[in-house]
Amino acid sequence: MKLDSILSKSQKPAIYEKGTAVMWTDEYISEQLLAIHLNAEIDLASRKTNTIKQTVEWMLKQSPGKELTILDLGCGPGLYAELLAEKGHKVTGVDFSKSSIEYARKQAREKKLGINYINSNYLDLKLDENTFDLVILVYTDFGVLLPEEQKKLLQFIYRVLKPGGIFIFDVLNDVNLEQKITPKNWEIAANGFWKPEPYLALSESFLYEKEKVILYQHLVLDEKERLDVYRFWTHFFSHADLAKLLTESGFEEYDFFEDVLLEENLFSGKNVTFTVARKESI
Repeated sequence: MKLDSILSKSQKPAIYEKGTAVMWTDEYISEQLLAIHLNAEIDLASRKTNTIKQTVEWMLKQSPGKELTILDLGCGPGLYAELLAEKGHKVTGVDFSKSSIEYARKQAREKKLGINYINSNYLDLKLDENTFDLVILVYTDFGVLLPEEQKKLLQFIYRVLKPGGIFIFDVLNDVNLEQKITPKNWEIAANGFWKPEPYLALSESFLYEKEKVILYQHLVLDEKERLDVYRFWTHFFSHADLAKLLTESGFEEYDFFEDVLLEENLFSGKNVTFTVARKESI
């Protein structure tokens, strides 16, 4: 492959320009992600086990009830769903990754937990109106959606919540954006996260200041000179940004919290805003 081709792909693209590959549906990468999800000691694909347990307790305090019907969007291998089901709640989990859903279903069978897992992109879900007491979307997933996807998802969630039902989600807030840009780096490996065979990965990020978006981009070149471009558009929000989105989708009552996560770094602690939005009661 000619270097000018790599150079052109590595330039700052127009905002929301798509990459050429999708991580979540790649069979090999999804297995790597599952392994990271299940590592209880690191905050990568999932948060640490103690943090997940504390977050579940906090979420349930926001939506009290002995037996809630709960929709866990982007549930991964079921780390939150299992804890919620063990407390007697009726849980439906949805995730794009086939590997994660297969693992979650196996765990639910072994633990005799009646969790309904759905392997789907949650943007494409078709569920009945007024079905859930609580909908959760955890680990800043909302921020990787494009603006039109954010609006579509909020409208869907409002529709499937019961009157008085609650939506809880977390986002990265818009402080210290310059510090959240990662420097250029490269990796060459015989095998690793991106591929089971030799590859070269070139990673970089770009800030779109007006839109409060950072693109985290990875170019992965294999031995056959195939170049895959992975692009992760990450949005950062103020309380006003969130209030506008929620109000436009029908939510009139909402609260923001920056004290849910205790561990402090640029992508945790007070840098993460949890939102509790309530659908109006009849």
